[in-house]
Amino acid sequence: MKEFEKINNDATDEKSTRFQIMNWNANAFWAWDIGVDTCAICRNHIDELCNECLSNMSVDCPKACGVCQHVYHYHCISRWLAKRHVCPLDYLAWQYKN
Repeated sequence: MKEFEKINNDATDEKSTRFQIMNWNANAFWAWDIGVDTCAICRNHIDELCNECLSNMSVDCPKACGVCQHVYHYHCISRWLAKRHVCPLDYLAWQYKN
């Protein structure tokens, strides 16, 4: 039995020296942590342009996330907050998430 263990230990030593990791790159996938993927104000997908950006032929449309975890297009929530100071979905006081 000891001879088998010695042979087995020698085999594991050989396997550990066969290669060495020189470089490692990690890839990740991310997504918004929200249940709804549309802007509740303009009803466009959150990754698409809002109505204002579409009319201005803009390339990028900034997002705005609140402490309540609701995400809107920045232009949509800015127009909303000019009249009301609450989140459109839960009617809690709106605060931008840092």
